[in-house]
Amino acid sequence: MRSASSLALLGILIVGVIAHASATAANAENVDWPAWWPRILGAQLTVIDQGVLPFHSPYQGPNSFKANGDDEISHTYGLYFGSRVFPTTEVYADVEMGRGTGISNATGVGGFTNGDVIRIGTVNLGEDPYLARAFLRQIIPLGPETVDLERQMDQLPGREPARRVEIKLGKLALPDDFDLNRYANSTRTQFLNWSFFNNTAWDFAADTRGYSNGVTVAWLNPGWALRFAVYQVVTFANGNVFDDDLLRAQGNNVELTLGPFTTGTVVRLLGYANQGRMGDYREAIARARAVGQAPSIAADERPGRLKYGFGLNLEQPITDDGETGAFARLGWNDGNSEDFMFSEVDHLFSGGVQVSGSHWGRPSDRIGLAYAAEGLSTPHRRYLAAGGSGFMLGDGRLNYDFERVFEMYYRWQVLSRVQVSPDFQYIENPGYNRDRGPAFVFALRLHVAY
Repeated sequence: MRSASSLALLGILIVGVIAHASATAANAENVDWPAWWPRILGAQLTVIDQGVLPFHSPYQGPNSFKANGDDEISHTYGLYFGSRVFPTTEVYADVEMGRGTGISNATGVGGFTNGDVIRIGTVNLGEDPYLARAFLRQIIPLGPETVDLERQMDQLPGREPARRVEIKLGKLALPDDFDLNRYANSTRTQFLNWSFFNNTAWDFAADTRGYSNGVTVAWLNPGWALRFAVYQVVTFANGNVFDDDLLRAQGNNVELTLGPFTTGTVVRLLGYANQGRMGDYREAIARARAVGQAPSIAADERPGRLKYGFGLNLEQPITDDGETGAFARLGWNDGNSEDFMFSEVDHLFSGGVQVSGSHWGRPSDRIGLAYAAEGLSTPHRRYLAAGGSGFMLGDGRLNYDFERVFEMYYRWQVLSRVQVSPDFQYIENPGYNRDRGPAFVFALRLHVAY
């Protein structure tokens, strides 16, 4: 692992910056600004130093998980603004910056090890600040009951109707509203692996950084919610250019949320259907056999191809006012058209627990343990076995088995706004290949937030 001194020095600098922003925002809240005046809703820094030990690998391909060991450091920054233009109309804008990359350049496994660098480095995006989100939020009240909302990233404080229709329009990230889970949703404070912060079989519409343009409409009630979203998809796998052929290129998502029940259980049922310029694994294999070459999914891409899938998401509070609880996800997609925007996973099971530190006198600390098993469709695995490569996988051949991931972290609340988390991951059959691994991945995460 890299020198901890450089990580600590960078952390000290950013702590100072965020502390200054926090003090400035706190003073601003005491001023009687107009309701429409933009407010700083949050700021954050996350630094992740992560390394993988050398592991068994008799052969490698263009996208193999690096078997000779690797160590990388990533750091992301964010500043989040919001304004209440009218009583039921809000606008938000987020500025972020990401530097560094993940181990093995974010390739070689379906459940990648660092969710804070969503494929940064696989497309030349640069390391300058960028506009991550810019959207309008419109509320349509459906009843007199109201709920209190605290200040959060992309959420202004105040009261709003408990029963309402909510419309979001602009540049967003679909996981901001879909597939949420209290115990496994943030790579900056919880699990690092992609298999746990989202359903990896959900190929949600996004560019390389994880954002897209579109609209989400939600019908929200105290015991249930229904959401529907249509977003742009990209022109090529893991790309950063959106397809303007909206009739044949779009990502459609629907989710029903049920709960909390009397036990506090929350159930989320997700469905999606993407259309876009995707390749078909079976056709790519047939074309390759005809010319005696390795298949290329990129060479088979055609407009209007369809990919669809489903997800189940469970959230179960246990004790400590819900700070100790369990989660589980199931995911499936048809696996015929190529995995295009999130990860190369067609089937998923994941589950785990979060435990509050109140049991050992550290009420703000947390321990997390989780396990995931991921698989590929038959056409997808045959494509890889024939020597094909996707945007994340490609060992040149494949001795197929499920990719299995175990992760545990300890989140130590050092100061009120500073957390340090050691993290360990064990990956069996990286890239679904039983000829490789297992891989042992260690990380240290620093998170500072206002």
